[in-house]
Amino acid sequence: MNKQRVLLFIPLVVFAVLAAFFWRGLSLDPNKMPSALLNKPVPQFSLPRLENPQELRTQTLLQGQTSLLNVWATWCVVCLDEHKFLNKLKQQGVHIIGIDYKDNLQDGQRWIAELGNPYADIIFDEDGRLGMDLGVFAAPETYVVDKHGIIRYKYIGDVNQKVWDETIKPIFDSL
Repeated sequence: MNKQRVLLFIPLVVFAVLAAFFWRGLSLDPNKMPSALLNKPVPQFSLPRLENPQELRTQTLLQGQTSLLNVWATWCVVCLDEHKFLNKLKQQGVHIIGIDYKDNLQDGQRWIAELGNPYADIIFDEDGRLGMDLGVFAAPETYVVDKHGIIRYKYIGDVNQKVWDETIKPIFDSL
């Protein structure tokens, strides 16, 4: 085989290698990615409530009981289904704090008014500062926070009955 023919196969080999890396990336479970904040306190913040301009502080919000810290947004399609399930969890007595992430204030308020409020309180994170400090990839994400304000688990994606029963509830109950 001459040198020119060999050079013709180089793009094919490069494509095959890139395709293999891409395929491997698609098969990764995003929940297997460890959070840098695991076993560390929720980052300090001072942000307004969605329904009240009063400021919130981490130590008063996430202390004293095990909580779910749920990142959501009105622009998040998956968050709509998750929201219905979170309302059920609230009825079961699960303490949930919401973070309305990179959203419009009026849209967030309308969402809660129309769909119900599963949250004990909602933090309005308009510019995503708290989300960035938490290492949020995208909404929805849910953190299990112990009664001392320490992050014990991070789940990426929608919390539904299966995820709750098989993954999050055992962790939540152990705390």
